[in-house]
Amino acid sequence: MSTPQAIRGTQDIFGPEAEAFAHVVETFERVRKLYRFRRVEMPVFEKTEVFSRSIGETTDVVSKEMYSFEDRGGESLTLRPEFTAGICRAFLSNGWQQHAPLKVGTHGPLFRYERPQKGRYRQFHQLDAEILGAGEPQADVELLVMADQLLKELGIADGVTLMLNTLGDAPSREAWRLALIDYFRAVKDELSEDSQDRLERNPLRILDSKDSRDKVFTEAAPKIDDFLSDEAQDFFARVTAGLDAAGVAWTRAPALVRGLDYYRHTAFEFVTDRLGAQGTVLGGGRYDGLMESLGGPHTPAVGWAAGIERLAMLVADAGAVKVDALDVMLAIEDDAAIAFGTKALKALRSAGMSADMIASGSPRKRFDKASKAGANILVGVTCRDGKVVCNTRSSGYSQDAVRVSALLESLEA
Repeated sequence: MSTPQAIRGTQDIFGPEAEAFAHVVETFERVRKLYRFRRVEMPVFEKTEVFSRSIGETTDVVSKEMYSFEDRGGESLTLRPEFTAGICRAFLSNGWQQHAPLKVGTHGPLFRYERPQKGRYRQFHQLDAEILGAGEPQADVELLVMADQLLKELGIADGVTLMLNTLGDAPSREAWRLALIDYFRAVKDELSEDSQDRLERNPLRILDSKDSRDKVFTEAAPKIDDFLSDEAQDFFARVTAGLDAAGVAWTRAPALVRGLDYYRHTAFEFVTDRLGAQGTVLGGGRYDGLMESLGGPHTPAVGWAAGIERLAMLVADAGAVKVDALDVMLAIEDDAAIAFGTKALKALRSAGMSADMIASGSPRKRFDKASKAGANILVGVTCRDGKVVCNTRSSGYSQDAVRVSALLESLEA
């Protein structure tokens, strides 16, 4: 009988990779609390319409990538491909409007049936931060400053660039959209098949095309700046002024777009060249029209998401995480001291130190084995004349070594 293998596009995370993954999540949780984003937990599956109505029936995510199934009651359900739609559904169905403006953060697994590649999987994990019910530019600034601090605290900000654009307000965006349709219609036959398909219903997506046939024309395509209303210009100016005041560096990216109609104003991505062609590590934008697609009232909102796997890869490459750090290792050289070792481990861990012990195998070899564990402090534990004796060693004098010796002496007494 053959051993079952992992499903393609999934992963078993262990060792240094798991430590880097955990470091990303722990850092996000710490930063989330600093910015007073409230923790939310969302269902792993929703009614399919939550995503088809919000993400859009014609998008690749809905048409090609969602894991949808019919339950025993005949209802179509979908494993969540992203967080935002489910959070907006919860905002409407649970009456969270009373808390607006509501700042929330979460993380967990998401599911998309796409071609696996470096840092991208069919079951993947994201961090997510949203501000719901806030239409002011300061909400955009808050999220971007938070994202910038997260990357810095992860130790991976060097070489990561914030790419920033505005999509304008609804009238600005619509005028731009119509201009793009006119422009690309003139060269329709020379565009890629995907862009020809997007031309009438989603021309903004053509600007983001990686196909060389499209790039010939995107550079000269109409720019959003030519269609911005005074209000839209003022909104973007206030976002950039806020970033400048907070010391967050940014680069204007006129081709950075969001294809769905409910996106407004700010769009952004933090990108790096250290992850191959797919260099986005965190991205988001303002989606002031999304709540209406779910049957709710007009509710301005803005948010971002970041792939944990991709952040963890950068963390590991930067050496920002010390894997399996061990403060104290006990070498139990006499079986009569095992009970004391158990007592000592509890005391050390209660004092906030990571600790372990070697108490199996040949007593003669336990100390040698323990010394190879790489602990900051090594303690040999044996018995003499019926009493426990501890021999504490460290690479040099330290307050921690003094503290460990004092704690063990108190236990011996």
